[in-house]
Amino acid sequence: MSVAALLLGITLAVAAVRVRLPGRRLWWVALCLPLAVPSFVAAFAWTATWPTVDGFWPLVIVLTLCTAPYVTLPAMAALSTLDDGLVDVARTLGRSRARVFLTIVLPHVLPAAAAGALLVALYTLSDFGAPAILRFETLTTGIYAQFSSGFDRTLAATTALLLAVVAMFCVAGERVVRPRPARIRTAVTSRPPTELGRARTALTLCGLGAVTAAAVAFPLVALGIRMLSSDRYSSAPTDLVGALVTTLGVSALAATVAVLLALPVSVLAARFRGPVVAGLESVSYLGHALPGVVVALALVTLSLQFFPGAYQSILVLLVAYAVLFLPKTVGASRTAVAQVPPELEEVSRSLGRGPVRTWIRVTLPAALPGILAGWVLVATAVAKELPATLMLRPIGFETLATELWSKTSLGAYGAAAPVGLLLIVAGIAPALLLARGLERRRGSDGPTRADALAGTVRREA
Repeated sequence: MSVAALLLGITLAVAAVRVRLPGRRLWWVALCLPLAVPSFVAAFAWTATWPTVDGFWPLVIVLTLCTAPYVTLPAMAALSTLDDGLVDVARTLGRSRARVFLTIVLPHVLPAAAAGALLVALYTLSDFGAPAILRFETLTTGIYAQFSSGFDRTLAATTALLLAVVAMFCVAGERVVRPRPARIRTAVTSRPPTELGRARTALTLCGLGAVTAAAVAFPLVALGIRMLSSDRYSSAPTDLVGALVTTLGVSALAATVAVLLALPVSVLAARFRGPVVAGLESVSYLGHALPGVVVALALVTLSLQFFPGAYQSILVLLVAYAVLFLPKTVGASRTAVAQVPPELEEVSRSLGRGPVRTWIRVTLPAALPGILAGWVLVATAVAKELPATLMLRPIGFETLATELWSKTSLGAYGAAAPVGLLLIVAGIAPALLLARGLERRRGSDGPTRADALAGTVRREA
């Protein structure tokens, strides 16, 4: 899956950034939209349309389409910083386009794309809903089956440990084989995208359109058609509204908890160096390498062993979300805090402000957009999370993801369709925000945020 997503993601990124296309900004948005489609919803759309579709290859296609943005977006960001002067020099020396791509463009993009491929591998290892709906046995489906049967949870724990080891092996392997960033100057010379001619431009548009249609339009249309069919298991509107409110509420609460836990780590990582800070930051990233079903099983065991009253409570569920999704907000907050020049904080301190007041009046306002972006990422991930929610939720606690799971388990595809549509719609806004941020990063030529902040500090002084 990672190899397929890597190839597809780099191809899409090159087409979107390096080729002159009509409606180019719309294609940038379109390439972010698959992030709004949970893999289990996409798998459900396939099954609802073709009930006999199942097995390995449909799962590969679904997961590749859903996870390709993990490679496409960092590759697009890397391409945006490529020095076109080096490309021009190589072309004047007689190198072909293919050789220029292999020797200059690809080495520049590969580190970012490889990091995205690691995310794809971890997502694939931890995914539970898509393999279950497409009836393909994986470690996650096996763990959930052993847990649900309740006969031998030792076997489930052993399998979960094996899955965690495989995930850790992927993280360690990526660090070993990760290509070093090419020593290329960034954005020294930038030239307009390449003209390909009508035929090849049309072919590129067809390719981009086909991927977008398969990843986003097909699930929407399939679920819309399926929703029109009557079903005896259809949810009452009050149940749907209740699941939506529960999803939004627990997503907002979990995202807030994750941001509050991440802020101290992010500030330390942005402002200080050393083995202790590096170790603390590395520990906060462990959630990336732990599948949800493993974290859930560990929390079930710990809560039953030491805090029986907390089992199947919202507290344990929030702990699971915090462990799983803390890395999403640590990375965003650390980057945002690091972009605030320390000199501004020193100026504020020299004016008599204490460290807390300086952080609230100077650092926080400047870093707030990045912190909020991390909050949105966590809230979106929690809204789509399935295995940990299924295993840890309190009795009667239904989110949109669990509601869709219960309907598909009954074979009530018509009843599950509106739930899937709600999940996709809920994920579109964060995807659009991500596309807007990517566009701003490419087109940011105006005054920097540091300049604006410096002006603010000077005015207040």
